[in-house]
Amino acid sequence: MRIFLPVLLSLATVAEAAELEIATFSADVTPPVGHQLFTGGGKDSAAVEDPLFARGFVLRGGTLEKPVVFVSVDWSEIRNDAYDRWRDVLAEAAGTDRVRVMVTSIHQHDTPLADLAAQKILAEAGAETVLVDPDFHEKSVQSVAAAVKTALRNPKPVTQIGIGEGEVKDVASNRRFVDKQGKVSYARGSGGSNLPGRIAPVGTIDPMLKMLSFGDENRAVCSLSSYATHPMSYYRTARISADFPGMARRARQEKFPEVFQIYASGASGNVTVGKFNNGKPEMRPVFAQRLEDGMAAAWKNTDWIPAGEVTFRSEPLVLDPRIDGHFAPVKLRERVKQGELGRMKVGMAALGLSWQARCAAGQPIDVPMLDFGGKAKLILLPAEIYVEYQLFARELDPDAFVMVVGYGECGPGYIPVQRALDERDSNLGDWNWVAPGAEEKVHTVLRKLLAK
Repeated sequence: MRIFLPVLLSLATVAEAAELEIATFSADVTPPVGHQLFTGGGKDSAAVEDPLFARGFVLRGGTLEKPVVFVSVDWSEIRNDAYDRWRDVLAEAAGTDRVRVMVTSIHQHDTPLADLAAQKILAEAGAETVLVDPDFHEKSVQSVAAAVKTALRNPKPVTQIGIGEGEVKDVASNRRFVDKQGKVSYARGSGGSNLPGRIAPVGTIDPMLKMLSFGDENRAVCSLSSYATHPMSYYRTARISADFPGMARRARQEKFPEVFQIYASGASGNVTVGKFNNGKPEMRPVFAQRLEDGMAAAWKNTDWIPAGEVTFRSEPLVLDPRIDGHFAPVKLRERVKQGELGRMKVGMAALGLSWQARCAAGQPIDVPMLDFGGKAKLILLPAEIYVEYQLFARELDPDAFVMVVGYGECGPGYIPVQRALDERDSNLGDWNWVAPGAEEKVHTVLRKLLAK
């Protein structure tokens, strides 16, 4: 079965762009039953509801100086030295540099969270919290690397780039809303909301799902979809699951078996399904269908352009760590040793120490971008960054198709906008390890990347 593109290029144009190649890969990264699910309430997993995957592509040739790897992982987060381990191993497998490996987590909560330095801190303290088993982590990374090497033996030419978007209805809502009394609240969680949160407007979101596709002559080869919302319908079940994005991706793959499907979460630190969610299991397939409908609309609306020039750029982002109050290093070290605080609080203290160590070493966050001749741009932003940054990036280059993906290097936790800090966003507690002042720093990096 071939998926025919709506616009065919001349033979001369195809020949000019034929050097660009794509290799798609997939690997199972499901943890064994019994592995702790930190963002799933710190519970030990009891069963596998559905498997977890790392799915991605390697783009090489054409005008690219070196290959670029993009991989989206069905894990909650990949942080600090674990993030570097993924990039180093996949860079070696693809024959490229660490900076050119774009790793993003979809952020489902009943999945692993990886931070090897934090895990070492916990192990040395004898803590019960297990963020990620190091052996399982290394096995996962190596299995993805093996998949990359296998895929590169059979690359496909890319002669066209597809750009499309479709509205996703009744899924995303901003955590922030204003009740009838005019009071600002940040109480919309992923698992549902109280009545004021259910009846208030959706707030600041990006309603459009973006789809970036790669085509070979008259056939589509790969499609990457991205939408900005927390990807949980319900969680803390102790059952490993890719949740509704995994369901939508799988359904899309079954309908179009020759088009390799990848899904990534957008910049959605402050966007959840809370307004539309009652937290019950029957909502998972409902959200999956709504997300898939957005994919279908984006596919229908896709325009195809010559692949042409493809370039890669990256800008360093330096964010300062929080060291105030109980984020002071001495306080975090004390909490790691206090097992009576519970798995979550002890684990978050270790995560804070890991992030502070990275910052002390002077290692910036890489913010990479793939640029398809100025007409389409794929940007990877770090951590649980707020959706306003995604909208800001679009405003900087309104004439281009700008796809923003979040949950890259997840070490900082939430990266809020200044308004959330001023209004004392209730979510900016222990999961926000970055000091105030991030907004202008992120804006500066985006201006550099998107400067024409």
